[in-house]
Amino acid sequence: MNVVETKDKIADILKANNGILKASDARLAGIYNKELQRMTEAGLLERISRGLYISASNIPDDYLLAQYKCGKGVFSHETALYFHGLSDRTPLVLMMTIPSGYNTRLLKDKISYRFFYCKSDVYSLGITTLLSPHGNALRVYDRERTLCDCIKRKDSLDSDLVLTAVKQYMSESGADLAKLLSCAEMLKIRDTLRQYMEVLV
Repeated sequence: MNVVETKDKIADILKANNGILKASDARLAGIYNKELQRMTEAGLLERISRGLYISASNIPDDYLLAQYKCGKGVFSHETALYFHGLSDRTPLVLMMTIPSGYNTRLLKDKISYRFFYCKSDVYSLGITTLLSPHGNALRVYDRERTLCDCIKRKDSLDSDLVLTAVKQYMSESGADLAKLLSCAEMLKIRDTLRQYMEVLV
């Protein structure tokens, strides 16, 4: 395979995967690590983690990159509030929930990421798909699960942000209180949620 064919194949993979190239996908296309290394040294690709590259000319989607780097991560808590329009504060630290016992290299990066563990029986509760600011599909907990998670961890989050989000949700015509209470029941915070609701009503 000549240089032009290699570049074309890499361009096709990047286009099909929202600007991200995995070394495993490149191998399937007959492109090996040495060629990826050459393209990185030439400034055509940027290596962002082991086996993961982006086009050097593209603006990276930090949310999508986080999802690629942490395959089991679901955007949650304050980051999910932002995605649902329940907070206007752009996340500086990306918050994700992962199953108990799951290990990710990102756990070491305490500046950019914050992780929460949950039991496997409630891990998939409320997972939905939303678009990042770049238009890429992300795994995010739905509004009700997000509010319950925030209330459950209110002592370690911005309490004003959480209270404002709950107030806003409660005032919206699309609020599904039955779903919210059901989610709170599964996460074992029904009484705490009721206290919040009584204060706000």
